[in-house]
Amino acid sequence: MITGYWNSGVGADRKGEEKPSVMQGSSETEEYLTCLHVQLYHPLQADGRLYALMPLNRRQKHPAEEPLRLGRDVESCAFVLADQRVSRKQLSIQAFRSPRCSELLFQVQNLSRRGALSVNGARLEYLHWAELPGKALVRFGEYQLLVRREPGDGLGAEVEFCVSPAPLPGVRRRRGALQGARHGRGRPAAAEPLAPLPRRPLETDEETYLS
Repeated sequence: MITGYWNSGVGADRKGEEKPSVMQGSSETEEYLTCLHVQLYHPLQADGRLYALMPLNRRQKHPAEEPLRLGRDVESCAFVLADQRVSRKQLSIQAFRSPRCSELLFQVQNLSRRGALSVNGARLEYLHWAELPGKALVRFGEYQLLVRREPGDGLGAEVEFCVSPAPLPGVRRRRGALQGARHGRGRPAAAEPLAPLPRRPLETDEETYLS
């Protein structure tokens, strides 16, 4: 099990400049934490209402052993989009460690029953997951999330969201990338276009509709 925290503390020197957050180890040595930088874009974001509940431009604390959920349900998601077309639980990002790499790694899972998710063009259906490379473009509906991992040497991590003023560029997928994608019976996920979110919630058990 991963120990540590997604840390919201942002250090600053006397001149007010931000520094990477650090975690104190048992040996009282400072450890720089891995940080996920997430840029958000949606074509209807201009008035700011979609991100009204998002903690933008600051590093957010979250237990590293718990999945980081994004959706519209304030009870079950750590990060909330104020959009009725988004699923109550849209996706989750989970930190993990692997014997093949000394860095803290992350995987993304699609939690939407009716909406597909893509990672660098590879399509993920409900409950399918894929390991996130160092830089990845995650899409669902008309939402785009550019996720960049800044490696650290501690067990904990940070996450910081910001808004992109323009559509995000695609990320070229290297040969063999997204080997961790689970699609069907372990087959690699195929690159397919995503349809825009419907004008109603995605789960079949929801009754709220847009006017």
